[in-house]
Amino acid sequence: MKSIIVSLVLLAIVIECQGQSTCSASLNNLNVCAPFVVPGTTNPSPSADCCSALQSLDHECLCNTLRISARLPSQCNLPPISCVAN
Repeated sequence: MKSIIVSLVLLAIVIECQGQSTCSASLNNLNVCAPFVVPGTTNPSPSADCCSALQSLDHECLCNTLRISARLPSQCNLPPISCVAN
C-alpha cells in the first residue's frame, strides 16, 4: 500500500512538475515520513528527519502535488476518493 501511494505521488509530480527538479527532490525527501502516515502505524509521531524534510518543502510544491493526486482517480475513470474522519 505504501509503495502504491508513493508511486502515485511521484507520478503526479512527473506529470505536473516537469522541469521542477527541486519540487521532485523535496518530495522524494519525504520518504522518511512514510512510517508515520501509513494507516495502522504504531508510532504516529514523526521523526526529526521527517519534520526537517517537511519544513524544507516548498508550500506550493506540496499543495500542487496534493491537487494532482486528488485528480488521478477521475483521470483513470475511477470514482473520486472521499475521506471521512473517524
